[in-house]
Amino acid sequence: MRVRRSVVSAVACVLLAGASMSCTGGSAPAPGPVADLLDGRDWAHFAGAEPTRSGVRITRLDRRITRQDGSGGQPNPPVNLRGPHLVFQGGVRVEARLIRTDGTDAYLHLYGETPVVYDEWRHERRGVRIGVVGGRLRFDRWDGDSDRPAVTRTFGRGFGDDVRLAVDVRGDRLVLEADGNVVGTVPARDVFRHRRIWFGADAGDGGRGWTLGELRAMPLGRGRVSVRDAPALKVPRSTDALRDLAAGLRRPIRMGTALAAGPLLTDGAYRRTAGEEFSMLTPENDFKAQFVQPRRGVFAFEEGDTLVDFADANGMRVHAHTLVWFEALPSWMRAEMTHEDRRRVMTEHIRAVAGHFRGKVAEWDVVNEPMSDEDEDYTNGNRGVRPHLWFEAMGEQYMDIAFRTAKEADPHAVLYLNEYGVEEDGPRWDALYALLVRLKQRGVPIDGVGFQNHEYAAEDRTDPEVFRRKVRALAGLGLKARVSEMDVLVGEGEEDVQARQFAGKLAVCAEEPNCTSFSTWGFTDGYGSTADIRHYPPSPGDALPWDAAYEAKSTYWALRDVLGRTRRRPPQAPDGQGAVG
Repeated sequence: MRVRRSVVSAVACVLLAGASMSCTGGSAPAPGPVADLLDGRDWAHFAGAEPTRSGVRITRLDRRITRQDGSGGQPNPPVNLRGPHLVFQGGVRVEARLIRTDGTDAYLHLYGETPVVYDEWRHERRGVRIGVVGGRLRFDRWDGDSDRPAVTRTFGRGFGDDVRLAVDVRGDRLVLEADGNVVGTVPARDVFRHRRIWFGADAGDGGRGWTLGELRAMPLGRGRVSVRDAPALKVPRSTDALRDLAAGLRRPIRMGTALAAGPLLTDGAYRRTAGEEFSMLTPENDFKAQFVQPRRGVFAFEEGDTLVDFADANGMRVHAHTLVWFEALPSWMRAEMTHEDRRRVMTEHIRAVAGHFRGKVAEWDVVNEPMSDEDEDYTNGNRGVRPHLWFEAMGEQYMDIAFRTAKEADPHAVLYLNEYGVEEDGPRWDALYALLVRLKQRGVPIDGVGFQNHEYAAEDRTDPEVFRRKVRALAGLGLKARVSEMDVLVGEGEEDVQARQFAGKLAVCAEEPNCTSFSTWGFTDGYGSTADIRHYPPSPGDALPWDAAYEAKSTYWALRDVLGRTRRRPPQAPDGQGAVG
């Protein structure tokens, strides 16, 4: 695309923009290299995008994050984390061509800081979005202090289906152009304070999609611009990490953690620690239904593929999470439908997702959290099973159907049921054990149970020996066990409590023959799910082995000590394996 040169001063354009008018002639970039951000760059790993000969085709995902009760719908548009991003000094100009074929609302995102998705919640950091909506240019700016944009403005009217946009980053101002005309300026408010820009795109209402025909960047004045691609996924390793100690046990186990694709590609310390210390990963969010199938029949596997590729590059196994759950569902899955259609939706989802990752993951959480929190469900005939939408459509047999469908879709994967609050004695554990007996009697292909071990309050603390009885009870049923999502939230001065709880559960897993892996729900407080999200920016919790600055806590050293001691001691022979305990 030919660079346009200004014939009207920027000052005059600012004045006209303030009067809701436009002026012809774009701001003039100085001669310098023009960076093409499409040709030869990676857009194939960007959710909702398809590289074509005419550009990158953007499909409407309408991906949203609902609250735990299914309400709300926080937008969660994709970011091209494995594609190019800009690093610049001084001013920079970004030019784009948006080609709409059926009236689709088209959006281009310029992120100064990439969003952080905690456990089913998105922290929208600094960035801007420009697009063509209903024939007008729409601009949104996020300042990192709210889910909602701090500034929303519209400019011009009557834009057609082929629009050339430009954004000039000029100090504390953003100058906006459409089809060669300056249409407005907006305060930048440090949105690009780190001098980096990541790109995203999304399609809104009104059609099936649009094409990003061009995307270029160039310096302004004496500025400088360079294009960076995503970092290599392979992490250089030593041989003295948690994973190495666990592999050296007389009966090796896997040390795992939950990971997110975002920080994996944008935070070097996160990436290095994950690849160095762990031999198994669990996708924290990227395999959940509202992330992977936001619209019926429309799938977004790219972030999940990134996690699988990272695991493959670093000799890690993937414990995939999760196929069937009553939370983290897109709104269309929650819609009213017949019982038969509900069953069809569940089985189609399992076949599509497990089929896509067939042979690439080692294990699946097929059914997540089937046990009820309500006392009445332990006495009203539900036998402790949660009466959610899948149960209402198929009864308890939804689990039979889910496991059998998963087995057909990925026959070599190890299949787990995953649950919280069953590490301790009580009716919840008793009901789970009885459920497992029934599943085994019905020939359901279940291989094991994950104990989440979330400990958020003093009453959540569980004696390791009580937990040991549960692991041995599973062995009596011929089932594997694993610690699947452990985190221990503590207050100031309670780090020793956290260290003891982590170490105690790891010791049980290392000593019991049917326990296969020990996984934490994240590893650094900087991205932990216990972050306080009642305000922006969220303040980190204190629940994981590394703090927000990647300093290892006493919890990390306690885990190392357990692995060091256990590798010198023969495993204990299980006893009382059949006890419900």
